[in-house]
Amino acid sequence: MPVFVDCIVVVDDGSVDDTAARVERLGSARVHLLRQVQSRGVGAAIYRGYAHAAALGAFVIAVMAGDGQMHPDDLPAVLGPVLRGEADYVKGNRVAHPSALRVMPIGRRVGTTALAWLTRVITGLPALSDAQCGFTAVAAAALPALDLDARWPGYGYPNDLLGAVARAGLRLGEVTVRPVYRGEASGLGPRQLGTFARVFLGLARHRARSARPRPAAP
Repeated sequence: MPVFVDCIVVVDDGSVDDTAARVERLGSARVHLLRQVQSRGVGAAIYRGYAHAAALGAFVIAVMAGDGQMHPDDLPAVLGPVLRGEADYVKGNRVAHPSALRVMPIGRRVGTTALAWLTRVITGLPALSDAQCGFTAVAAAALPALDLDARWPGYGYPNDLLGAVARAGLRLGEVTVRPVYRGEASGLGPRQLGTFARVFLGLARHRARSARPRPAAP
């Protein structure tokens, strides 16, 4: 983790390995461990981390998953638009990286492109090429507008969160990050496809409600 990072919040979402024990052995004052006895989902874990980091006084909060697929050298680029006041929420874009065709498995590229297109259409966010990338940064001041308690807690959270970004009128930024894969199998299956269907249906309903004309004041 780069030395300029003031605070690291590790959220152990009910894991059954030695994640928590390893974090505790670090003995670092800048590392905060949050443990959830039962898994609540990746989205819920991230939102809890957001809340904790904001309470610690963070100005900008980045998400780096523990799966090793987010290169720490790309962190300054992800933080940049928020620090410069150009964006409220920033997503990494793996498909724009020169190594994407070589590194990203074709199934992942196709799925990423399709989900980005669908998210872009439903949310109305034009500057979106990689909706599923979890390498993100958000201005702490923008968190209240996202209503984190109402966000989707599990798989599919990035798309639901992007819908909240659009509804709140927040500025979205996207920066190129390198795709990192080590031969992991994709977790996308029938159950996940059903989850995406529910998330996108919810986004479409929100968009339809916001598009309805409001009754004129008496």
